[in-house]
Amino acid sequence: MMHSSWWLSALLLVPMVGVAFVLLVRRRPGASYAVGVGVAALEMALSIVVAWMYNQHLTRTGIDFAARHVISAPLGLAYDVSLDGISLLMVLLTSLTLLLALLGARDKRREPALISWLLILTTASMGSFLAHDLLLFFLFFELTLVPSYFLISQWGGTERVRAALKFFLYTFIGSVPLLIGILFLGFKNQHYVRGALNFSYTTLSAVHLSHTASVVLFCAFGFAFAVKSPIWPFHTWSPITYAEAPIAGSIEMSALLAKLGSYGLVRFAIGLFPLALSDMRPIVMTLAVIGILYGSAMACVAGDLKRVIAYSSLAQMGFITLGAMSGSQIAMIGAVLLMFNHGVITIGFFLLVSFIEKRRQVNTIKDLRGLQASAPVLAVLFTIVILASIGLPGLSGFVSEYLILLGSFATNTWWGVVGAFGVVGAAIYWLWVYQRVFHGKADAKNLAVEDVTNKERWVLVPVVVLILLLGVFPRPAIDKITPSIANLITHVSYSGVDK
Repeated sequence: MMHSSWWLSALLLVPMVGVAFVLLVRRRPGASYAVGVGVAALEMALSIVVAWMYNQHLTRTGIDFAARHVISAPLGLAYDVSLDGISLLMVLLTSLTLLLALLGARDKRREPALISWLLILTTASMGSFLAHDLLLFFLFFELTLVPSYFLISQWGGTERVRAALKFFLYTFIGSVPLLIGILFLGFKNQHYVRGALNFSYTTLSAVHLSHTASVVLFCAFGFAFAVKSPIWPFHTWSPITYAEAPIAGSIEMSALLAKLGSYGLVRFAIGLFPLALSDMRPIVMTLAVIGILYGSAMACVAGDLKRVIAYSSLAQMGFITLGAMSGSQIAMIGAVLLMFNHGVITIGFFLLVSFIEKRRQVNTIKDLRGLQASAPVLAVLFTIVILASIGLPGLSGFVSEYLILLGSFATNTWWGVVGAFGVVGAAIYWLWVYQRVFHGKADAKNLAVEDVTNKERWVLVPVVVLILLLGVFPRPAIDKITPSIANLITHVSYSGVDK
């Protein structure tokens, strides 16, 4: 018997209830922040309980906590949520991101409004990962744009308005084909069964489509997810957005919103249109490896730390896309695992950048030199996160990338070979960044930089623990992911794609 879906409903409702409390106490100094942290802690606790209760063996598909309640049959509106191994790690990542963003990147400017938008963004992200109904997914998927826009435009840097508009327009326009594709599937299914509109993933995955229709719909869905991820060449909004957004906003967008794109690719584009994969796999995998190499090259010449992280993320999203499209079960497991691991690593990077900005008021690499002398613990923490991003054996990044490359070599050798150069590229640009920021002779301003405080060290403890734990003991996470990925691979193979 499945667990009650009320657990998932609680994950969606808790942040919104938190918004109401924030508004009630907004006039009391510090009260909004206390409420925000308390809500984030409760959300994290609920996510851990759900992960602990989740049983991938309850059903053949590995789906748990599922429930569907029709709101309006003529309109096809339904509250349809569920959890499986693909979405489980994303639920944990969503809660962790909110908690660490609040603890490590506090911004006291108009704090009640900032925290409210972060909580709304958490509900929208959580809903996207939990939605089993495509129309419900689209509503949550689009809802993420609103709080993201205001976070960038109201609390961002000097070019915040331009960055916010570029982010909103790119991702909003990218979602138009997604909505058209969802409606097409829903009406086609209604015509086929002569019943009410139904946008359930399970129902729509059984809709019979021609090869041409599958390719067109894959492109429609894939375009929206490619912009959101981002995947090269649809990435141009990300460098300026990451650079101009406040640290908490950058953490949310890089750790969560980017994963909405890759999650949508795995869950919907691949799951719903397996007939299109034979045509689209070479194209998308080519874009993925170009993104890996392009992101690595641009990270080498980026002038500030936030843009380095942005281009590094572009390369990492290329790895995720490579694994997702490879057709290999091992590589797809690695892609889902990298979605989580990259999120954790990115949180660590942005928190460390926020610590540097707080002390130096800049994050441009040319203004930072020799920080290791005055802030050795900061240097050590930065080293750990860098080595995880590079993919050093024994750290979380290695496990994910190894599975992706192993599976890609087996099914698509040349794409795997080219993608492997991205590992070398990551080592080049991150070690060069470290050398320029932490080595060398420091000037007076950099010599005066204080090391990380005890509170800042504790904030980074979950990041370091997860990097180490998933590097040496990834099996529990892999075991949770495997049944759902195996079911997806079976569905694709049954459709005749890989026979």
